[in-house]
Amino acid sequence: MVPTYYNLREQPFGPTPDSRYLFQSDSHREALASLLYGIESGCGFIALIGKPGMGKTTLLFRCLDQTRGRHRTVFLCQTITSPLDLLRAVLAELGVADLRGSYFELQARLNEILVEHSGRGERVILIIDEAQNLNEPVLELIRMLSNFETARQKLMQIILSGQPELARRLASPALLQLRQRISILTRLKPLTAGETADYIEYRLRFAGYEPPSSLFTDSALRLIAEHSGGIPRNINTLCFNALSLGCALRRTSLDADIIREVIADLELESETEAEPQKPVAAREARLPVLIQSIKLARTALLRYAVFGAAAALLIVLMVMIHNGTKTTVRAKAVQPAAILKPATILKPEKPAASPKPQAVLPSAKPNDPPIIAISDVPRQPPDAESRVLVPPGASLYRICAEALKTCRSRELGAIYRLNPWLDDPDYLEVGRVLRIPSRNELAAATRP
Repeated sequence: MVPTYYNLREQPFGPTPDSRYLFQSDSHREALASLLYGIESGCGFIALIGKPGMGKTTLLFRCLDQTRGRHRTVFLCQTITSPLDLLRAVLAELGVADLRGSYFELQARLNEILVEHSGRGERVILIIDEAQNLNEPVLELIRMLSNFETARQKLMQIILSGQPELARRLASPALLQLRQRISILTRLKPLTAGETADYIEYRLRFAGYEPPSSLFTDSALRLIAEHSGGIPRNINTLCFNALSLGCALRRTSLDADIIREVIADLELESETEAEPQKPVAAREARLPVLIQSIKLARTALLRYAVFGAAAALLIVLMVMIHNGTKTTVRAKAVQPAAILKPATILKPEKPAASPKPQAVLPSAKPNDPPIIAISDVPRQPPDAESRVLVPPGASLYRICAEALKTCRSRELGAIYRLNPWLDDPDYLEVGRVLRIPSRNELAAATRP
């Protein structure tokens, strides 16, 4: 629809690397001449470096078009991760069907094929696109392939094409031998503003546009040059969308307003445009607001922490009530630390000056164990039942923790079963005898 509206034979700003649309700027013309010279002179290695979208693949296709019929070419653009994959890819492009064999067998087979082509007067040209993705073992094999030669010439011509990362990798000490074998290294540079306008005009005319005036106005061309950064792929993207928008709006001329709308839709920014620095006064004016926001956030976090701790304490109390533990509040309040950490041994409070209460000793039964102090109870759970005296200021949780080294629902249930007189776990009569369960009784105990 768009080519028909503008009287074009085809879309002039397509995404494919069509060598017919190669615009030879000063940089592209020099690079193409270097590639052709390196191939004809039989140089071992040639490297082509350029940013993404600069037209490296299009330039390689034009180079192959001009050498087709005189040399056998192998073009690899897929990702290769191992030397064995590289050998198989090259052999497959040369027409070898059986790719089985070891690394050395495939190398020998490739050498035989190269010798056969050399005997017919053909040189094999290996072109590897996106070579910045190759790892060091694959690059080392590429260096070894350059050793396939006769006394007079190389059997294989190798061209590495990639982004600036390829140049940085080749400059590393690990690839010094490969870098020394590169005879020609050429680079592609972004188009200038004048070259950008000529590039657009060239592609339009090649597609069949021949009106009395230019399709893009001068202001539109300046915006395209500014926001594309001189990258041909970016130029194609802007022009493709400008043609589509102009066709939808029934425009016969594409001005700066069309380009601005396309840029806004694509959010395409120039690579060379630096981000404007905000004034110092504006940055300083934002500091009080930022500090106040930090204070509010810190206050909110502290509030949530307090609420969380209170909620956790409430949950613990509800669990203990559900398990049957009596929590009647007396004059002496239950200490939160004793509830949250029953295993902690607290020092007994000093009793007030009052007459020492008399111990209430139950009548002894036959075979009852002797009455001992809490500190004399052996490491629990014991093999036999024990009996201890309740010291002043002690609670059931403290006695359980000291005598059994832990205080859970199972231990409390066993103590309640042996001591039916227990009424309040937080208030025990001083001098009362408390029976401590044995290991077997703990195993058979249930929740209180």
